[in-house]
Amino acid sequence: MSTRKFHRLASITLAVAMAAGAVSAVAQVMVGGAPMLATKDIIDNAVNSKDHTTLVAAVKAAGLVDTLKGPGPFTVFAPTNDAFAALPAGTVDTLLKPENKGTLTTILTYHVVPGKLDAAALTKQIMDGKGMATLKTASGGTLTAKAMGGKVMITDEKGGSATVTIADVYQSNGVIHVVDKVLLPK
Repeated sequence: MSTRKFHRLASITLAVAMAAGAVSAVAQVMVGGAPMLATKDIIDNAVNSKDHTTLVAAVKAAGLVDTLKGPGPFTVFAPTNDAFAALPAGTVDTLLKPENKGTLTTILTYHVVPGKLDAAALTKQIMDGKGMATLKTASGGTLTAKAMGGKVMITDEKGGSATVTIADVYQSNGVIHVVDKVLLPK
């Protein structure tokens, strides 16, 4: 792709993301059949989503509820129940055991990026990075964000890739982007 075409595509993508972000900030977003209210924190919204019961159970088992109710701001790439179900059989049950709390905590905090990166900010980072952005997670790992086919893809350190299916779910202490895969650190 020529530099000119890339910049034109990037400009269009940024404009769309910014417009979507502005609409999302005003409109009430539904996730898992429940309204996500910008006046509530990440946990208070997540517990109402039927699509995130596994994530909520994992956050509780890892002892991260108080952290994610804190002031943040946080950007959370939130895997759905289907994303957890796609892991090898028995993985979630094993991770939820008390003796695996450290591993579970690392995996969950790998989905959290300090700061508030809505679609417009993420798109700008991707454009500034000439097609990709490297994100430092709360666990100390990295995620790579790219725009592909009009969607944002998040790639983990093992080469696994998740698609953002719902962007800009604003919270009082950050923003959630729903993803269709569980991201795994090295």
